[in-house]
Amino acid sequence: MPDGRLQGKVAIVTGAASGIGRAIAERYGAEGAAVVVADRNEPGAEAVAAGMDEALGVACDVASRPDCDRLFKATLARFGTVDVLVNNAALTATERHFLEADDDWWDSIVAVNLTGVYNTSVRAARLMAANRSGVIINLSSGGASRAHRGNAAYDAAKGGVEALTRALALDLGPYGVRVCTLIPGSIDTKGLPDETRRQRGVNIPLGRVGEPDELAGPAVFLASDDARYVTGSTVMSDGGMLAQQRSATVDIFGLEKFPGL
Repeated sequence: MPDGRLQGKVAIVTGAASGIGRAIAERYGAEGAAVVVADRNEPGAEAVAAGMDEALGVACDVASRPDCDRLFKATLARFGTVDVLVNNAALTATERHFLEADDDWWDSIVAVNLTGVYNTSVRAARLMAANRSGVIINLSSGGASRAHRGNAAYDAAKGGVEALTRALALDLGPYGVRVCTLIPGSIDTKGLPDETRRQRGVNIPLGRVGEPDELAGPAVFLASDDARYVTGSTVMSDGGMLAQQRSATVDIFGLEKFPGL
């Protein structure tokens, strides 16, 4: 339950008009933070912000550096500082076999999913370093350390995000700025049919898909003083997906052998 752990903080959450970003933004608001809801969907960002006590909706395509400049300018004009940046914005409908790849496909995914993280992080880092305090949280994916079929560009970009997280943790640590990675698992952000949820849950150790707000708690922890000695680290909220060697449907010791299931 919210307990005010982010009281007085100013947080920017990108891709926050829906899904995981929205859940994190709303939880941050409930924890006492002033929140900037950034998204390419301007009406959506404004609608989310309107439902919070102290928030601002801003249109921003993180692949656009002028947009990122406007995002930070608007944040400073309204709230005066930036304490937390959550890099959640990403292209996710990216499936294409590598033999069918083209330059536009690759460039567009890397521009948002990796360069977009740089665009916002470098602006936040300069402010945070000057303040000798701040937290950057980068949303990654299991594809950064494993692989999805038909997602070479997505997985490469997310692998870059995790490498960037580690590098920034070293560069920014002496200035009191922490940088961490948060990895979602199979999260239902759009309301999947019950049968699809059941099928996907079979291959997850906890037996179900996740909900967007199940990323919000870990995101609060990483942004709070409870995590003041945590940097360069990866936190997984994935139901155990990355812990397993084989999926349940092909495992030698299948679920049918589990007592009581």
